[in-house]
Amino acid sequence: MPLVRFLVPYLGYLFSTFIKLTTKLSIVHGERRERLRAKNQRFIYAFWHQRQVFFTVSHRGDKMSVLISKSLDGEMISKTIKLCCGVTSVRGSTSRGASDAVRGMITALRSGLDLGITPDGPKGPKEEIKEGVMYLAQKLKIPILPITNASSNRLILKKTWDQFQIPMPFGRSVVVYGEPIEVGPEDDPKAKAAELKRSLDAITAEAEALVA
Repeated sequence: MPLVRFLVPYLGYLFSTFIKLTTKLSIVHGERRERLRAKNQRFIYAFWHQRQVFFTVSHRGDKMSVLISKSLDGEMISKTIKLCCGVTSVRGSTSRGASDAVRGMITALRSGLDLGITPDGPKGPKEEIKEGVMYLAQKLKIPILPITNASSNRLILKKTWDQFQIPMPFGRSVVVYGEPIEVGPEDDPKAKAAELKRSLDAITAEAEALVA
């Protein structure tokens, strides 16, 4: 098992590179992100847990840091994304170790990085928003940018809690951005969580239609 954990990041890098070379990628509503960048505004990418693999292809070299759990699997994922796309990680969660996560994300923001969170991870329920991401957006005073992807050729692990998706080569893929969501100090976290879910559901349906 230790050998497997050692090898996974390197195998992941090779696989991600192969997917990048053999996939036709389209970006939809990219101007929504560019408006934030034009204002030099840091933000939180929010995306469903099941779709995280393709971001090692589509967002290689992005200046961002992703929130990843402190578990052994989290350690393996952290090393994989660092090797695959140069993306760093903050270890912790919005429930357990939340104070460490906030401190780590503040440090990442101050160094000029955007942030990334799977608001239904790491263990679900599938496509249900945990309010921790709203807490972070309020605390850090930055908007949430919904983002999703879909691939015409993919493997779906149906026995996993979220039906985890792995893109496969020689397909068409699309990345879709939602409108940024601001979370002010007086906003109701539950209402904002519902808004984020509606956005993620809508852009995910849009992405799926584009690769159907």
